[in-house]
Amino acid sequence: MDAMMTRRGLLTAAGAGVAALAALPLAGCGASSSQQGAGSARDAAQVIVSMTPSSEPEAGFDPLFSWGCGEHVHEPLIQSTLVTTDIDLAFVNDLATSYSCSEDGLTWTFDIRDDVRFSDGEPLTARDVAFTVNGINANEAAQADLSMVDEAVAVSDTRVELHLNKPYNALLYTLAVVGIVPEHAYDAATYGSAPIGSGRYLLEQWDRGQQAILCANPDYYGEPPLMERVVVVFMGEDASLAAAEAGQVDVAYTVATIVDAAHPAGYEVLRCDSVDSRGISLPAIASGAERTDQGRVCAAGNDVTCDRALRQAMNAGVDRQVMIDNVLNGYGTAAYSVSDGMPWSNPDMEVAFDRDEARRLMEDGGWALADDGIYEKEGVRAAFSCYYSVGDSVRQALVAEFADQMRQIGIEVQPVGSGWTTDPSGIYAHQYTDPVLWGWGANSPVEVYTLHYGPSSGNYACYEDAQVDAHLDEALAAPSIEQSYAGWQAAQWDGRSGFAPQGAATWVWLCNVDHLYFKRDGLAVAAQKPHPHGHGWSLVNNVDRWYWE
Repeated sequence: MDAMMTRRGLLTAAGAGVAALAALPLAGCGASSSQQGAGSARDAAQVIVSMTPSSEPEAGFDPLFSWGCGEHVHEPLIQSTLVTTDIDLAFVNDLATSYSCSEDGLTWTFDIRDDVRFSDGEPLTARDVAFTVNGINANEAAQADLSMVDEAVAVSDTRVELHLNKPYNALLYTLAVVGIVPEHAYDAATYGSAPIGSGRYLLEQWDRGQQAILCANPDYYGEPPLMERVVVVFMGEDASLAAAEAGQVDVAYTVATIVDAAHPAGYEVLRCDSVDSRGISLPAIASGAERTDQGRVCAAGNDVTCDRALRQAMNAGVDRQVMIDNVLNGYGTAAYSVSDGMPWSNPDMEVAFDRDEARRLMEDGGWALADDGIYEKEGVRAAFSCYYSVGDSVRQALVAEFADQMRQIGIEVQPVGSGWTTDPSGIYAHQYTDPVLWGWGANSPVEVYTLHYGPSSGNYACYEDAQVDAHLDEALAAPSIEQSYAGWQAAQWDGRSGFAPQGAATWVWLCNVDHLYFKRDGLAVAAQKPHPHGHGWSLVNNVDRWYWE
């Protein structure tokens, strides 16, 4: 979603940012201001990391808006969470000492620690937990979905109850990234820029559009951070590369289209596994319909992609390995769903590449090849536009490759680069009417629900099936996360119906992109859990365990 920046612009911006950092006193974080060489960002107690411009939280570091959730799901660092996840994505207590759910699935009870204080010295109690959950639900702009919680109630200083309006066993995944804010010191107008928290780090400074600086919280109740200071600079793809080449950052995000073309001296490539999937939504209803997204009425439907045979043919006609080799330079894996490799994924989502099968599906569906090599059916040409984020070189290349491959099976795709806006030419204005190349993926099954549940605003395909919805509801109502897997898998394909390629084929998934970084030699980055969608804060989930060798 970020605009490209020229190399000259980067050096100016990054140079100004690093110069500003060098001028800052490091007292209070316990860091030494000594530098390890001209042009180096290296400091024994700090690390400088580049992230995409979209990683900067618009409303600041406020969990009641989008910090920790929304576009980039990650641990909030500045605030504590009730639970978190470990390297294997198992739940681990943070504030919570124990938790349980009632037999009907409608009441969750959390007992919390009694030794936690906010950075202003005030104790954190169950009232702050209740205030945070209720505050998210009261805020229409909040990006954490806690709508299944009717009310959070503090039973005592150390016990809070969450009363749900429906069973929702995936609640823990959301709570693992919801930072707890102080009831006594929360002001929506100012909290995002001056957050009071109880997490591993404090926000030392935030220069909007440029950088955020975090320093270790001296009163943190857990193990003290090894990395005392974390500087995050926000910049585009070219700018991030140039910052590494100039030695101004310690970790610079990069992408598959450029990672092998330039390798800054003194850095190695850090390759992180992800569940960051690139897929194209395929509107499955005819034009003339409407959908509602955040109160906004949007046009919906497409007279080409509403044909099931065509959608199935596209899934069979995509050579995903060629995409990975040609576009990602090998830095990725084939994608068949939004949750490949997760316990709730269904192997029936996989589809073999077969152009002959793709053409057979088209012709069995009533499509006939015209003189120009493009299929037609009842006066409708197998041709449509596919939107992608104009500032993302990988997405641009993926759509171009997809269009080339589709032409080989008789389908014409016109790539359209645009921005993430709601104006008539923006992607959000076309999200229900045209195929769009999206990035999705999370360390939870919630996105399976978001993208495929009938009334969901994230159901860009607009495909509604009562049986699919029933399976999804069944998954969320299961007594445990482990018992929910069967429901998630059945929604994808239960042997008769589902949104799998042999069924409704509402998406054509292309690849999971590896998250790539240039990492300075000598920096030990702790083992990473799979990165969800978003080339940003998930990298530093465990930055407190990083250190210089």
